[in-house]
Amino acid sequence: MRIKTELANKEFDSSKIAEFKNVWVFCEQREGKMMPTSFELISEGRKLANELGVNLVGLLLGDNVDGIAKELGGYGADEVIVCNHPLLKTYTTDAYAKVVCDAISEFKPEAFLIAATNIGRDLGPRCAARLHTGLCADCTHLDVDMPAYKDFLRSASTLPEDRIDKLGTIMLKNNLTDKMEAHDVSRGLKMTRPAFGGNLMASIVCPRFRPAMATVRPGVMKKNPFDQAKADAVKITKYNVQLSQDDMATEVIEVVKAAKKLVDLIGADYIVSVGRGISKDVEGGIKLAEELAEVLGGVVGGSRVAIDSGWLTADHQVGQTGKTVHPKVYIALGISGSIQHKAGMSESECIIAVNKNENAPIFEIADYGICGDLFKVTPMLTEAFKAAKAAK
Repeated sequence: MRIKTELANKEFDSSKIAEFKNVWVFCEQREGKMMPTSFELISEGRKLANELGVNLVGLLLGDNVDGIAKELGGYGADEVIVCNHPLLKTYTTDAYAKVVCDAISEFKPEAFLIAATNIGRDLGPRCAARLHTGLCADCTHLDVDMPAYKDFLRSASTLPEDRIDKLGTIMLKNNLTDKMEAHDVSRGLKMTRPAFGGNLMASIVCPRFRPAMATVRPGVMKKNPFDQAKADAVKITKYNVQLSQDDMATEVIEVVKAAKKLVDLIGADYIVSVGRGISKDVEGGIKLAEELAEVLGGVVGGSRVAIDSGWLTADHQVGQTGKTVHPKVYIALGISGSIQHKAGMSESECIIAVNKNENAPIFEIADYGICGDLFKVTPMLTEAFKAAKAAK
């Protein structure tokens, strides 16, 4: 079967950056229910759109999903473009990529955000390649405003001040003329992501093509409070979807769900994480963490060491190469606090750290630090929380 990959707008040219305007967010839904990542990205997109002085637009694909579109306005969207079609009911790469690219080629947004979910990781690269633009994957920080971006670099990087001050213009080689050309990136999207296994942070810009595309790690961006007035006022635009079975290399015959219990770290209010400190008695350490988490009504997480050592499965991992969390209470048991781990949990409302090493970096960000053996301290914490709950 021949797959049609051409864009609906034959005149689309990603290099004509002056023609592009507005911030778009791919709003992922499954079976008619909006995914939490959509609200996170709409909230972040609102900030970026304000900095650019443009509108924020949600792009919603599915079959009969009109009823959930206004919800996006409550988190900051000015407009929601709804793409309804029976072939969009269940996600397929070909169908979604065609419709997304058709809409982008027609309306020309300057920035396009997608959550780095399983669907987003599949859809983003396909759309970027078809649109002949750049994509930064698995971002953990986004900026447009140059002063704000410089402040971020001062706090999160080791770049010298003179290098940061000079940011604004970059020199790139023109492959046609073989000459260096200056490109102003002061208005462009600045995308930051972990690199080299989380040991470095890389900032990416896309100065010559639009839209600038980024997939964003779930749980990183904070969700705005819901505003019913904004939800009622959001503009809903019905998009005329041009899609047929000929555009698809596959046909969905059946969807089979496999029951697999995964830890919901991102949605948890209380997280008890374990690290290298449980190595002398792994099973005992995990059991203590589970008991404490059960009392709090929370879940068990782990540092990269705990996951790489096979003590916990990958869905438990907190950190730059795991999940970014914002619980009400984060308890770190035997975790030294590497920069990669702290990046994934430092914005927790309350951090309690237990470690035998009084110089452990985790104590630098902890609200409460206990220098001691986690195997002795954790049972005491569990009993203290039990007593507090009973008294309440």
